[in-house]
This record gives sequence, C-alpha cells and structure tokens, in this order.
Amino acid sequence: MRTLLILSLLTVQLAVAQSTKTTTAPQVKIANGIIEGVNEPSGIHAFKGIPFGQPPVGELRWKEPQPVKNWQGVRKAEKFGPRAMQRPIFGDMGFRSDGMSEDCLYLNVWTPAKSATEKLPVLVYFYGGGFVAGDGSEGRYDGENMARKGIVTLTVNYRLGVFGFFAYPELTKESAHHASGNYAYFDQVAALRWVQQNIAAFGGDPKRVTIAGESAGSIAVSALMVSPLSKDLIAGAIGESGSLLGGLPPAPLAKGEEAGTKFATGAGVNSLAELRAMSAEQLLEATSKPGIPWFTATIDGYFFPKPPLEIFAAGEQAHVPLLVGWNSEEMSYRSVLGKEAPTPENYANAVKKLYNDRADEVLKLYPGSTEEEIMQSATELASDRFLAYSTWKWADMQSKTGGKPVYRYYYSRPRPAMTPEMGNATPGLAGGVVKSTDATAVKIAPSRGAVHSAEIEYAMGNLATNKTYAWTPDDYKVSEVMQDYFANFIKNANPNGPGLPKWPAANAGSSVQFMHIDVNTRLETEKNRGRYLFLDPFYTKSN
Repeated sequence: MRTLLILSLLTVQLAVAQSTKTTTAPQVKIANGIIEGVNEPSGIHAFKGIPFGQPPVGELRWKEPQPVKNWQGVRKAEKFGPRAMQRPIFGDMGFRSDGMSEDCLYLNVWTPAKSATEKLPVLVYFYGGGFVAGDGSEGRYDGENMARKGIVTLTVNYRLGVFGFFAYPELTKESAHHASGNYAYFDQVAALRWVQQNIAAFGGDPKRVTIAGESAGSIAVSALMVSPLSKDLIAGAIGESGSLLGGLPPAPLAKGEEAGTKFATGAGVNSLAELRAMSAEQLLEATSKPGIPWFTATIDGYFFPKPPLEIFAAGEQAHVPLLVGWNSEEMSYRSVLGKEAPTPENYANAVKKLYNDRADEVLKLYPGSTEEEIMQSATELASDRFLAYSTWKWADMQSKTGGKPVYRYYYSRPRPAMTPEMGNATPGLAGGVVKSTDATAVKIAPSRGAVHSAEIEYAMGNLATNKTYAWTPDDYKVSEVMQDYFANFIKNANPNGPGLPKWPAANAGSSVQFMHIDVNTRLETEKNRGRYLFLDPFYTKSN
C-alpha cells in the first residue's frame, strides 16, 4: 500500500513538473533586452508587439524610425501592439491590435525553433490596404501556420496615409538626405534591419530572409527590391497582386511637396511646427475632407534614387528569386461598364470612353460579342488596369534583368459562400466584406472568380480562423498546395517539392509558363502578352 502511495505521489510530481515545463513562457534576448512571448498550443513560440523603432510622435513625426531604447528586466511580448492611424475603410479587416495609435512601430514573430542555433528560413510579411489601412495583427496574416512549416515568420506594422507618405518642403529641408515622403518605406527598412540584427536569436537565418506582401504589401516588396537601403537585406521576394511599376508608383518629390502643401493649407496650418503640434486624431480627420490628395511615395533621391522602372531596366534592383502573381478577378467588370447592361454597344462605348481612338485595339484584345464574353473581358480589363498589369510588368522586368528565377502564378479559386452567421453581408468591391441590414444597400456584382485579396488565407494556411466563409474540402486542398509552394520557395528559393505539379521558372519572351492555382492546379502558357504590351505605354510613360 505504501509503495503504491509513493508511486502515485511520484507520478503526480512528474506530471506537475512536465506541466510546468511546457507552460514556461519562452524568453529571447535581443539587442535591446529580454522579451517574453507565449507558447501556442501547436508548439510554436509567438512574440507579439516587439518595438523596432521609437514611437514616431512629436518631433519624430515624419522622420526615419529612430533606434529603440534598451530596457531593463523582461519585457512582455504577449499581445499585438497598436495599429497605425487609419480610418475604417475596408470591411474585411479583423484587427487583434491593442487599439490604434501613432505609436505603431511594432512587429510580431512566430518561431518553431527550440534553440538559437537552427538557422531556419525567415518570412517577413507586409500587409495590404492601399497604404491607408491594415495591420500586422490581422488574422489572415497570422504567422503560426507558416511557422509550423519550419519558417520563422514575421508581420510588420508601418505608418499609413498622411503619417507614412507626407512630403513637405520643410521636411525636405530638415532631412539630411534632402528627402521627404517615404516614411512607411523607411519603417519597413528599419524592420528588415531589425531582422538582420535579431532574428538569429529566434532560430532564424539572417541570410535567408524572404519578404512578401499582398496588394500594398506587394507594392512595398517591389519597392524594397529597388531601394539601395533595403535590396541587400533580402534573399527572396513574393508579390501577391501589385507592384509599383504601375500600381501606386512614386511621384516626383516636387509633386509630393505640392500635394503636402495643399493638404496643410486645407488643414488650416502653414508650417511644419504647426503640423507637428496637431494631434494624430486631428491629422487623420483632416484627411477625410473632400479634395484631399492621395498621399503617395516620392522619388526622393534617397529611398528611390531614380524612377523604379529605370532601376529595373538597368538591372540595379535586388538580384533575388521572385514568386509573383495575381487573381482572376482583381476588379469587377462594373468598374468598366458602370451601371450599364453588358451589351456589345454598351461595352464598346465604355471602352471608347477609356481609350478614345485606340478603342478598336482594346476590343480585339478584350473581345465582347455576347453577354458572357463581355462580362469576362470587362473583368479582365478591369483587373489588368487595377493591379494585374503592374504585377506582370514586375515579373517581366525581373526575368529580364534580375538574374534569378521568376515564378509566376495565376490564382482563380473563388471564395465559397458565406456562413449563415454573416447575415446579409455582401462581398466588397475589392474583396472586402460590407455588413449591412439596409434593404436599399447598393447591390454588388457577384464574384466571377478570385477577387482581390481572396488568396491570402490560402497562401498563409489560415482558412480555419476566418469564420466569414463556409470553407470546403476543396478550399483546404487549394490552401495546402498554395502554402506548400510558398513554403518551399521561402526555404529553397524554388516552389517545387514532392506531391506538387512541376512549376518551371517563367522566362522572358512569348512562351512564358505560369502556375494556374485552383482546385486543379496546373501549368499553363501565357496567351495574353499582347494585352500587357498594349497597356505598357500608358504606365511606363509616367515613370
């Protein structure tokens, strides 16, 4: 009896010891001090809300991020930091951030490493949202499932809108580089420098850093590839729907300053000191006034030493492998036809309004003689004009001058029906979700394919955490294939691997092959190069 009692006590003690061991919060020593994260049930260690720059407030508003000050003791990294200042524009953004603040320079790390000696590949993901919205805490970008593939995964916050892209004569004058307007990009560079300095402590390899992003995040990836400040900090790049070669390209610094001066005047101030004296909330509110210009990046001679197209043409961008692609319905056919019915006459008139005396060329490239053909061609034209062309241009230029393989994809899996819990929510125009109980709400054209942003949860392995849609086994099948392609590319600079359709690199020229990702993922040959060559002068002349 006594022996059984002793054995029982030993068993309890062992169980307690094991329980204590598995629940001990992970700690990592980085350059600024010790941080303590959390253990996810999957065994992944997560560190959230790590500062990579001083709060860009007061005199640091509209300056490059300044180094973080060291701390004593252990800093908790258990929850996401605040998201950048932004207005509630997109309905499909589910934030887990600690509120909203101008103090927003935080990043998040998910690592499967058990020690700092593992030298695992690293993924740094930049969110989308048109450079006016978004956050690294959004569930669709969550890094846990990519970390389970053996990758140290990060999401990064950066300044948005007027806080991230405000150019102004006084700012240019005070800058040591005579530059202003690219603070969001400086934030991203600071995060990449942080990775170089600290990622080994999380078991990551600073020589194997792949940057990735969707929409504005994808445009950012293309920008980081051309900037001399960042091009040597990366080993690979992934772009999902968009590049600055046609999508939100940088403007000449003088134009940026002109737009900034107009904004300041509209806000009722006439100096940088007055602008910095305004609260973050006042600045954000001022951006909602009618006639306020869109804040864009600038060719400042520092982050962008010259127009990006010239950098790509000269082969001066990062010579790294690139995986890049776009979706089948980046934009609705309604952006071409408006409210008009899809008849041949209406379609021809819409194209003439867009292209005047070159409309006949467009109608040959995007033909429309039946209702179905018109809706399909108008969808493809709208998508190309929105972000597909710019993504094609990026792939084309990198394949010509980048010196490394380019892997192109075309994603066409439509999202499934929404769950009953979403009520009468409808898909947003750019892939968002708009919840409405108003019976007179504007009806949105039904999806004809994979809308803008639809691929994110698939690529990152995060379908299960998005409760908006009734995912099916086919959706999980597509996600498994897409995530494996991405993970293989991050690990090996090549998306190919066991059990996946063979994906060759896309070579410049007329016989480019790309991977068509859907339920039946397959290799296809490009047939629409003529479309992109037609559109080319409309975008390249402004670069």
